[in-house]
Amino acid sequence: MSMDDEATDKRAASPLRARSPVPHGGDLRIAIERFGGPAERWIDLSTGINPHGYPVPALDSQAWLRLPDDHDGLAELAASYYGAQRALPVAGSQPVIRLLPDLLPRCSDTHAAHRSDAVGIATLTYGEYAPAFARAGHRVLRYGVADRESLGLDASPGLSSPLGTSTSTSQRHSHSHSHSHSQNIKPADFIVYPGSALPPEILHLVVVNPNNPTAEQFDADTLLDWHAQLTARGGCLIVDEAFADVAPHASVAAHSALAGLVVLRSIGKFFGLAGARAGFTLAEPALLDALAAELGPWTLTGPTRAAVRAALQDQAWQRTTRTHLHEAGERLAALLTRRGLAPRGTPLFAWAPHCAAAALQKRLAGAAIWVRLFDDSAAGKRAAFDSEPMSNSANRLNDRDSTLPAYPSGLRFGLPGSKSAWDRLDAALADCADLIDAGAIKR
Repeated sequence: MSMDDEATDKRAASPLRARSPVPHGGDLRIAIERFGGPAERWIDLSTGINPHGYPVPALDSQAWLRLPDDHDGLAELAASYYGAQRALPVAGSQPVIRLLPDLLPRCSDTHAAHRSDAVGIATLTYGEYAPAFARAGHRVLRYGVADRESLGLDASPGLSSPLGTSTSTSQRHSHSHSHSHSQNIKPADFIVYPGSALPPEILHLVVVNPNNPTAEQFDADTLLDWHAQLTARGGCLIVDEAFADVAPHASVAAHSALAGLVVLRSIGKFFGLAGARAGFTLAEPALLDALAAELGPWTLTGPTRAAVRAALQDQAWQRTTRTHLHEAGERLAALLTRRGLAPRGTPLFAWAPHCAAAALQKRLAGAAIWVRLFDDSAAGKRAAFDSEPMSNSANRLNDRDSTLPAYPSGLRFGLPGSKSAWDRLDAALADCADLIDAGAIKR
């Protein structure tokens, strides 16, 4: 048999298998197919995108006719905006999330007793990270988030919640309500909190800050402490700051030139330019050069580069928008609280844990309002990406002998974009009072 025939036989024996896509918000088509009604009647609150995005000025027609200029100063402008040493323009975070796992080390023998060989990813966070690392052969362990008070430790300011309820609503009630959640919620492999020592198995850690969808936010000192722990093992901290434009005080972008620190930023959320598919990676020069080589030229189109440049330069719009979004985020948290939910929020979205989240989503959809559901079935899909069972290490829960479950089911609410949308959301939630009262997580 020739080598060509052998290769053909191998391909026939191992057909390509399509991977299931990770669900995301923003696909109103799904709601319309399930619940019907004309598209113009629907209010889409399933994303955390600014509903009043940057008004892109008219573009020079040559932007459509010339190849993009990768040396037009956009990278330098972005680095200045983020306070970073260097920035790499990318077509959103997605291609970087797919590439990073192959560029990062797989294991470290720094600790003789415990080989650091796993990546830590939150039990409930942006869904693309776990499958990307698992596909690249990394062992994935999931972590839960708690504050120090809920663990019986001294209080710390390192975990903040700028809007809505206090930082540990879901964790604080995990023990008292575990009988009603434990069958549907995947437990965490370990717990993190400000000042915590990371388990020795963890070589890399992914932190979405503020987290999407649960809105926890760690301060820079906490993140830099974890970075120091990881780099001592030869590992890396990846911080996804897609929503950080509204909370720049917690950003670690200014430290992104440090080895072992990668920061991902987005133009789609605060600036509302989701359709541009633009973002920036901030990291040490060697890693940025490796990413650039893998991505190749022209990652952003000429029109996108022009639109993003205008947005990054418009400081007056940025200041006004930050004020508006903080006010809108507080209004959303207040509305949800008034209607009986227990939200935790950012200026761009709110997370509302609730035992009847699936029924609430369906009831709201009946009023043509689409919100993002996170439930036990979603947790099951995430669990399928875990490459190993839970670790049996004595240190797997930071030397604590009890497992906190992950998050209860919940809904993520984006910001309504008009007075009528605010009024319709308020009225629809009022019509959900029976469901909210029946399954509320007591405060």
